[in-house]
Amino acid sequence: MTIFTGLSAFPPTPADEEGVVDTEALGALVDRLAVAGVDSVSVLGSTGTYAYLDRDQRNRAVTAAVEAAAGRVPVVAGVGALRTSWSRELAFAAERAGAAGILLAPMSYAKLSDVEVADHYKAVAGATGLPLCIYNNPGTTNFEFSHDLIVELAHVPGVAAVKMPPLENEGYATEIQQIRPQVSDDFKIGYSGDWCAAPAFLAGADAWHSVVAGLLPEPAIRLTRAAKAGDVDETARLQALYEPMWALFEQHGSLRTMYGIAKILGLNAGTAPLPVQAYTGAGSLQGLPDALERMTTA
Repeated sequence: MTIFTGLSAFPPTPADEEGVVDTEALGALVDRLAVAGVDSVSVLGSTGTYAYLDRDQRNRAVTAAVEAAAGRVPVVAGVGALRTSWSRELAFAAERAGAAGILLAPMSYAKLSDVEVADHYKAVAGATGLPLCIYNNPGTTNFEFSHDLIVELAHVPGVAAVKMPPLENEGYATEIQQIRPQVSDDFKIGYSGDWCAAPAFLAGADAWHSVVAGLLPEPAIRLTRAAKAGDVDETARLQALYEPMWALFEQHGSLRTMYGIAKILGLNAGTAPLPVQAYTGAGSLQGLPDALERMTTA
């Protein structure tokens, strides 16, 4: 098993309004995930607000997460940045801090071409000895990887996995079957978009890169086990149970919703990075505490 298989939990990064990371609060979140038994912890993903933190704070977050994990669970660090040199520096720092892998999103202001993205990934993948996961998240980066580009990068030394976005038509089996024959057996194909985890696993995906697992690891673990075991009935039961939360994620975005969930659970997730604001809409969140209770006891 590699670090890019199974359930990877993406916790929020607690920080104040100035973007100063609360390393103690982050450590507490990582400790909860290690105790719960997730397969890996990925810090500084989109819901980990990497794009809103400067490099010093990001390095502090990675160090705090690795220390809190204390070897119980591997830590993957997001290293996406506007400049290739910055991503390389973040990768160096993550390796020094003891991270087990890196996750790279193609951040940009000017729209990037396939050639530019390919060169960016090759440069960062060659900067350290850490395995790299391609972060295909067009909703935040405005860059969508073609299957051809993923296959090209899959053959770059150090590139070990891809994190794919959800599909509207749930054609996960078709997509996986298109990519897998063109890459090595060691290359892992995972998905994000928590509502799509179950159909992706049932279709043969290797990993679920999970936002909800960052705060609710036990329900995510149960869904992962059922779907990976091919238990269609139990997977459907859990999906129905979790549907109120999936609906909030799809409507308001996982970043905003996670701050609302953290408040309900009494967990310190810090302050949402303004101008982004936590979603605490009374109407939609009114029944969420009961739904969360059912999720954790199902």
